Amino acid sequence: MEFFEMVAGRRSVRTFTADPVAEEDVNRIVEAALAAPSSKNTRSSGFMIVGEPELIGRIARMRDYGSAFVEKAPLVVLVTGDEARSDLWEVNAAISATYVQLAAEALGLGSCWVHVAGRPQRRDEPEGPSAEEYLRSFLPVPEGRRILCAVAIGHSAESAPPPRRESVAEERVIRLR
Repeated sequence: MEFFEMVAGRRSVRTFTADPVAEEDVNRIVEAALAAPSSKNTRSSGFMIVGEPELIGRIARMRDYGSAFVEKAPLVVLVTGDEARSDLWEVNAAISATYVQLAAEALGLGSCWVHVAGRPQRRDEPEGPSAEEYLRSFLPVPEGRRILCAVAIGHSAESAPPPRRESVAEERVIRLR
């Protein structure tokens, strides 16, 4: 698939078939993520690859809003950042997460990003436990690493809607040429 066509057609996928993601595809996604650029080449991003259904079910409960669909994904990639390696760990991890999603798309897989960093576990308790604290309670997150997001990946159970046409692009782009 041609790159610009792929980008124009990519959509967030929240419904997946039960088909597993092939190990070769998982490896290719990880390779792409590891190749993502980072500020000053600090390579502060890290990844936790989760394919165990019980763990995925627990990950899906990290928030009481916007994460339940993750339970049906056959694969979740948690994208982390090392705060000690870069003060821009969140930016680096966001770039890496984008590479994860583009690699999944290139392989014909669907994906959806669920934000973790700074999100409360309960919407009505914004000062209560965080989604990240919840995940740390049962996942072996290395010391010094923060979790930016979880990317749910799998074979899409629905056909993608037609590509969107950006109607307000000129409001978002300033050209100085």
